[in-house]
Amino acid sequence: MNDFSFEKIEESFGILKIDMNSTEFAGYATEAGFTPRQLEAIEQLMEYLRLKKIESNIESNLRMSRLPKKDPKTFENFDFSVIRGRDVERLKCLPSLATIRAHKNLAFIGPAGTGKTHLAQAYGYECCQQGLSAYFIKMTELRDKFTAARRAGNEANIIKNLVRPSCLIIDEVGRCEFDKENTRLFFDLMDRRYCKDGNYNVIFTSNKMPSLWKSDFNEDDTLLCALDRIFDDALVFTIKGESYRGKRTERILLQIGKTKSESSEEPVLTKKTN
Repeated sequence: MNDFSFEKIEESFGILKIDMNSTEFAGYATEAGFTPRQLEAIEQLMEYLRLKKIESNIESNLRMSRLPKKDPKTFENFDFSVIRGRDVERLKCLPSLATIRAHKNLAFIGPAGTGKTHLAQAYGYECCQQGLSAYFIKMTELRDKFTAARRAGNEANIIKNLVRPSCLIIDEVGRCEFDKENTRLFFDLMDRRYCKDGNYNVIFTSNKMPSLWKSDFNEDDTLLCALDRIFDDALVFTIKGESYRGKRTERILLQIGKTKSESSEEPVLTKKTN
């Protein structure tokens, strides 16, 4: 049995969280007198369970991410051919997820309908596919979540839950204003994510340049500190162009009422003379 690999067995043990390495398994197999055929059967079973576990993890990550399940936005269904620019290859490299492993935050800036949210969601979707957690939230939802947490005295749990995902996606920054208390919670969140261990980043989408974001917050000094943390090591993609939305819309012109030709065919009433 030449294809058997103790290293593959150990990889499966790791995915399945089985506390055993290849050396320990080799010793056990030797003592038990496993034949090559038995070892092959064990390896096939471990591989089946490994793939099943990976699939389960992907489904769990997607379920918790709040990314759309119907017609998900992915890098595969994003039309990169319409993107032009000197650094377009930097955009095409995003599916590698090198940025999250390098702790680089991302921002997609541009007018409505230019693909910002699609790219952000595609990044989160790819994270889920590669075993990393993601969480998608609109800026208005984040504001409401902070406000509700303050009323319930639950700010610590909310911050903890938003720090946990590897990739946090905040959509439509600049669409709402944050009061002073929500501003402080937002920047506490950014600070804690900045100090987070492991693979992590934050993705923002906005139709405003980051230099204009401060108009939507109420705490200048705190804001400047937090923006430093956000863009301390980040990639900002500025997208210009016309909206993609409605490109496949068919416009059908209809008219209500009679046409001139139909009106001319109406009977003419004449006055009778005696």
